[in-house]
Amino acid sequence: MHDHIEAHEPHEDAREDGARTGTVFRKGRGLYDVRAGGAMVRCSISNKLHKRLLYPTSDPSSGTLRGVQRVADIEVVDPIAVGDEISYVPGDGETGMIREVLPRRNTLARSITDPKRRSQGRQLTQVIAANVDQIVPVFAAAKPKPRWHLLDRYLLTAEAAGIPSLICVTKIDLGDGEALDEDLEVYRRIGYRVMRTSSKTGEGVDAFREAIAGRTSVFLGKSGVGKTSLLNALQPGLGLLVKEISGSTGKGRHATSHLEMFPLDGGGGVVDTPGMKVFPVLDDGMDRASYFPEMRPHLGRCKFGADCSHSHEPGCGIKEAVEAGDIDERRYQSFLKM
Repeated sequence: MHDHIEAHEPHEDAREDGARTGTVFRKGRGLYDVRAGGAMVRCSISNKLHKRLLYPTSDPSSGTLRGVQRVADIEVVDPIAVGDEISYVPGDGETGMIREVLPRRNTLARSITDPKRRSQGRQLTQVIAANVDQIVPVFAAAKPKPRWHLLDRYLLTAEAAGIPSLICVTKIDLGDGEALDEDLEVYRRIGYRVMRTSSKTGEGVDAFREAIAGRTSVFLGKSGVGKTSLLNALQPGLGLLVKEISGSTGKGRHATSHLEMFPLDGGGGVVDTPGMKVFPVLDDGMDRASYFPEMRPHLGRCKFGADCSHSHEPGCGIKEAVEAGDIDERRYQSFLKM
């Protein structure tokens, strides 16, 4: 699955009205660094991006709008995300004001409880990154040992967002190669691309560098798995820079108040998400099994149809596939936990 990934580079264009376009590489509290051509422009955002317009709905078939009924807060934490292609109006020096977010190819997002309306349980969407080419779950072969259920959660997040995944295993010089290959073969059979790397021996580093060059990659992984050493091996100083910036600003409940895409020498960029708990935004109308690629062919074969939870019902197509060995037992247990 996901054999071809198209690379996307930051760009800058001038429009007839004087506005320009660029790509958001860094976001802080209310300020955004936009890469436009060879320059980095510090931008604020237009107030209208914090609001959405609600129109009357008394005659929805007419196809006409009768004026704004009221203005409501948007239901996202921040209307601008790292990776967004935006339109901005240049200001003095290397400054500007973002006035429009251009259509996104995809978003990596999660649902969080609105801190201002926590008692009401109001949910907001928090976009972690936009226009992502691939999600890279990073796990160590050992020290710490792989947490396969967490990997499955990352992969489900990517599937829900419609973003390809590239599984990266670090520290392969420390792990049991035979046992590790057996575990990874489960994911290869499903269709996921798996890369084994060691920053100590250099094994797999060149191939991994090629796999992320020219692409926007979001790294997911716990601390201690070797991301810093791997990034330093890919590009001298990159890992230390990512650790310094992400580690000091990406902790706790403000994990996305500051996010940054770090440019790669080969084009593209890396977005790290240190310590971030990623819970995907799922379509409530979808069968959760549809987010597991190996389960999709067996959907619709259950005795109880769409009402089947694939956990205890007789005549379940998913359970029968597990018993037949077509679906890995451990992956099935991950599905039940999620």
